[in-house]
Amino acid sequence: MFYIIDILGTIAFSISGVLVALNKKMDAFGILIIAFVTAVGGGTLRDILIGETPVSWMKDITFVYVVLASTIMAIIFKSKIDYLRKSLFLFDTIGIGLYTVVGVEKGISAGLHPIICIALGTMSACFGGVIRDILCNEIPVIFRKEIYATACILGGIAYFIIKRLPLEGNFVFIIAGLVVIVTRILAVKFKLRLPNLY
Repeated sequence: MFYIIDILGTIAFSISGVLVALNKKMDAFGILIIAFVTAVGGGTLRDILIGETPVSWMKDITFVYVVLASTIMAIIFKSKIDYLRKSLFLFDTIGIGLYTVVGVEKGISAGLHPIICIALGTMSACFGGVIRDILCNEIPVIFRKEIYATACILGGIAYFIIKRLPLEGNFVFIIAGLVVIVTRILAVKFKLRLPNLY
């Protein structure tokens, strides 16, 4: 289940990267690079921080194939996902939900404190999008007023709360991921923002 979630997160973030690159009218190489850094950027930072090297996508070529396949499929079916803003939001939201759970679980496996695990999950989820936005000359979503990293933190907290309940491990993954996704969707739908400090 953990591996499947990691793959699904890679697919979601790859498509998210493709949509931004298409919106910026990049060539095929640019699209592939943006898709790749969006998909593996957060996971790479996570693995380096916990000393797991070579990082996961270097040890398992499946992740590279998944990014390539997702990129090609997104380009082929771009007319089907042409509502760029809605599609980008959806895939980005799914991506952060899945990667938050993967990052938290990796932190637990490394024997880290729950607070550090939540921070690791948040970085895993957000850092790929930060690189994508910087390379595409956009202000990263995490630095705007939108509820983004906060949703990841809530998902990480939910993970540890749910883990105390008598539930199968797979349900813990799914529910914690859904907390992130639903929080982000509700925040955008109802225009919830973090308060300004100025």
